[in-house]
Amino acid sequence: MKVIIAPDSFKGTFSSKEIIEYLRKGFSQYFPDAEIVGIPIADGGEGTVEAILASVKGIYLKAVTQGPLGQPVHNGFGMSGETGFIEMASTSGITLVDKSARNPLYTSTYGTGELIKHALDQGVKKILIGIGGSATNDGGMGMAMALGAKFLDHKGSEVGIGGIDLGKIHEIDLSGLDPRLKSTDIQVICDVSNPLCGPEGATFTYGPQKGGKDWELQALEAGMRHYHHLIEKEFHISLNDIPGSGAAGGLGGGLVAFCGAKLKKGIEAMLDLVDYDQLVKDVDLIITGEGQLDGQSLYGKVPVGVAARSQNKPVIAFVGGCGYGYDAVYSYGIDAVFPVVDRLMSFEDMVLEKEKMMTDSIDRLMRFLKLSIGSC
Repeated sequence: MKVIIAPDSFKGTFSSKEIIEYLRKGFSQYFPDAEIVGIPIADGGEGTVEAILASVKGIYLKAVTQGPLGQPVHNGFGMSGETGFIEMASTSGITLVDKSARNPLYTSTYGTGELIKHALDQGVKKILIGIGGSATNDGGMGMAMALGAKFLDHKGSEVGIGGIDLGKIHEIDLSGLDPRLKSTDIQVICDVSNPLCGPEGATFTYGPQKGGKDWELQALEAGMRHYHHLIEKEFHISLNDIPGSGAAGGLGGGLVAFCGAKLKKGIEAMLDLVDYDQLVKDVDLIITGEGQLDGQSLYGKVPVGVAARSQNKPVIAFVGGCGYGYDAVYSYGIDAVFPVVDRLMSFEDMVLEKEKMMTDSIDRLMRFLKLSIGSC
């Protein structure tokens, strides 16, 4: 029996890699001859590079870049062949800023641009970048600055690098933009569809959780609209018409404009990376999962994304828990759902008992598979 295990992480409890190892142990006990293919899936945030390097043969290269508030941050990026893997959370992420200091007026994606430059210096021809978990709302201006673009005010001086400076831009100078970007295929893991501006845009949707107050959000939105106009004038594209341009405080749109990047659903990018369509041809069973399976899982989440490309092979969703509307996934290629949580309990209690609950639920799943296979 050949089995693909391709889960997302269970947020706050288990990484996708840990889930795979738990399931691998379960199969080794009940099906010792089973061939297990583990594919950790990440959502573009913290842990994305680790998940990718667990799926493909590659190396991790260390770097020091500028953090969201200009502080030095020790991080790095992955490489496999001529492909580089970056997670913006490692250099421009919200966890790098103390709660008391979080303010999207002043945070910047400059460090993300530095990581891209480090990858280019290693000769990569393709970059996959996850942009979840950001602390920023600068439209990717800082990222573009680190790659050589200049943003000038009315006096011809360079503006600052935070979101507060978007409204000060009078001219965009691309003469120093790194020419290697034109020959580099940059793909962005982006699991949201927010536009750059407007009520559902970067500022009003995600600014509050990054520390923005009402008046600050108004100022940021005005600057972002001005920035959008300048981008449209310079590149002849309307970022507001591109779903996901508002991701990571507009970094998604900035990567499209300055780097020629393509925005992709995280699950699609990960499955393409491991050549999933080829792997699935000769498997007998696919197990996927996420922390909470519910009606929202139909919209770009990992289990439905995996099932959609599983070529009619049986798919089991092994999940942390089930919420309202979860049963809709049965119409999207998922054949059975097995939750880890087996009784009403608080999240805090679940965390305390997570190892036992995981082990017990996998034992139930393996016993069911043993019975099902034996009856065929």
